Amino acid sequence: MDFGLSTHLFVSERLSSHILDQILAAGFRQIELFAARQHFDYHDKNHVRDVAQWFADHDLKLHSLHAPLYADFDWGRSGGPPISVAYLERRQRIESMDEIKQAVEVADLLPFRYLILHVGLPNEEYDLAKFDAAFTSIEHLKIFAKERGAQVLLENTPNELSTPERLLEFISYTRMEDLKICFDTGHAHMIGGVRPAFQTLRDRIVSTHVHDNRREKDDHFLPFDGEIDWEQTVRDFRAVDGQFPVLFELRHYGPKLISLTRLREVMDRIESIK
Repeated sequence: MDFGLSTHLFVSERLSSHILDQILAAGFRQIELFAARQHFDYHDKNHVRDVAQWFADHDLKLHSLHAPLYADFDWGRSGGPPISVAYLERRQRIESMDEIKQAVEVADLLPFRYLILHVGLPNEEYDLAKFDAAFTSIEHLKIFAKERGAQVLLENTPNELSTPERLLEFISYTRMEDLKICFDTGHAHMIGGVRPAFQTLRDRIVSTHVHDNRREKDDHFLPFDGEIDWEQTVRDFRAVDGQFPVLFELRHYGPKLISLTRLREVMDRIESIK
């Protein structure tokens, strides 16, 4: 299987060549950058140039960029509003789009294949008017990203706007048939189960976020540390082998819980599943 890693594992640290060297040394050539400004400051041209130079020096192309969730340096703890493409208020929606576009512009120095986008905020309730708002935003962002060589992927997230069924409904409603999916195992586990979510979205999946939880919180544990049935999940993934990488999106809970060494053991365990 083709494995990848999101820099979400290092999101509390400023992204550096040292972190990227560790990721590469662990065997990962498919890398997703998590656009949180305390980690990867897409507003800072010097920082973007440094990261772009590392990718050029190692002859790697960035697999994906996760769109920012907040515009500040502390994920909204100082009171900044979250970013959402589905705000009903036009001013908020435009501010969110502008921030996402700022992140997408790193493609001028650091090309990437996919832009991973959430539709709505955690636990957000469904409203058809929010579909219309998201349609306006995503239609604009699709064009903006395409001009820079990137494709927008929608991610299944734990809210009523982006369950697997609602994502397909959104695609049908907006007639944006070219939209594809980044399949998140942890989010699927929280809102109905990984297998039914995968079967619903499988034909549109081109990338993944792979992590585990116990259904109560979005823990971003290593696979096998939560309650997902990984034997079934891996078999489902193998049924479409080559369609997408298994890209880990993990959270750092301390060196004893998550390390690149432990992740290598998890990858070996996944590979052993037939």
